[in-house]
Amino acid sequence: MSDQFRVPCVIMRGGTSRAIFLKSNDLPSDSELRDKVILEIFGSPDVRQIDGLAGADSLTSKLAIIGPPTHPDADVDYTFGQVAINDSYIDYSGNCGNISSSVGPFAIDESMVTAVEPVTKVCIYNTNTKKLLYSEVQVKNGKSKVTGDCKIDGVPGTSAPVLLDFSETAGAATGKMLPTGNVVDVIETSRGPVEVSIVDVANPMVFLRASSVNMKGTETPAEIDGNAELLSYLEEIRAKCCVMIGMAATTEEATKKSPAFPMIAFITEAADYIDFTTGNTIHKEDVDFVSRLMYMQVLHKAYAGTATICTGVAAKIPGTIVNQIIANINQITSIRIGHPAGVIPVIAEVEDGIVKKAAFIRTARRIMEGYAYVEKARIEK
Repeated sequence: MSDQFRVPCVIMRGGTSRAIFLKSNDLPSDSELRDKVILEIFGSPDVRQIDGLAGADSLTSKLAIIGPPTHPDADVDYTFGQVAINDSYIDYSGNCGNISSSVGPFAIDESMVTAVEPVTKVCIYNTNTKKLLYSEVQVKNGKSKVTGDCKIDGVPGTSAPVLLDFSETAGAATGKMLPTGNVVDVIETSRGPVEVSIVDVANPMVFLRASSVNMKGTETPAEIDGNAELLSYLEEIRAKCCVMIGMAATTEEATKKSPAFPMIAFITEAADYIDFTTGNTIHKEDVDFVSRLMYMQVLHKAYAGTATICTGVAAKIPGTIVNQIIANINQITSIRIGHPAGVIPVIAEVEDGIVKKAAFIRTARRIMEGYAYVEKARIEK
């Protein structure tokens, strides 16, 4: 008898992230045992995740558990997990928009949803936020289409587009689009008071001006991740906001048990800057503003999908810091966010405090399918 057992899995790219997809029916029903199995599949905890499938980067240490729908209007259930690299912990407190874009193609390819050409609509129930997402996937010969001319910054080449609508995700984690009831709050920090806007759509986010943390807002990942003092200060602000909106009891708990959400971003007016992946100049005429997004206490190398949605909606809420920083925002339908690897557009419409539209386009692709092997002795400890 083998001292290992195998678990069916698929690795998929969704937008600028990558995740290991597992079916709920292939995992233990006991949540503690399930997470032990998942951590072994990923290779965590280990700084290189060398004994598992993940890529030693927060953008590739992501999990999607797919199962039969528990919501009457949904086609599938989808649970997102941010798997810690150096710790035996999986953060289920929020969703990932980039990985959400690959759920529809996965469900179609696994025959969990009937394929309809040329476009199949998939209603996804995200169990983390208890919200419905709507995906439109191009289909060819009964499978999700991969080849296409859609280009997204941060991913080489082109692929078929996947449209995702998050318009029903306001209050995803806190129950309120503005968790504190204010468009701007003042946070007392070790450096003094700082103005922030906390918005919860798709996932909760904390927004502040780049100048509030003595940054230009156009820095590269190396400049930000190499600044230990800045990283510590941004986490101080994020953790205090996490406590403020009820996602943690203490700042210490926020850092350890909710490291991914809320996300925090610092923004500045449109400006020229260098795309760190290509060395090309992103011109200020091609963006409406520039943002640098922190994720898992380091800089996101592009821009998270749910952050894109939340940022777009925040731009349309009068008085938020994002709204203040964009000129003529009411005349803009597609908002262009400048991020370290390029530009991402998002369509957002807010009327009388209600999100009418919150959508963006991503691409997705199945990279690998097969089995992950787990050593029995490790999960029996």
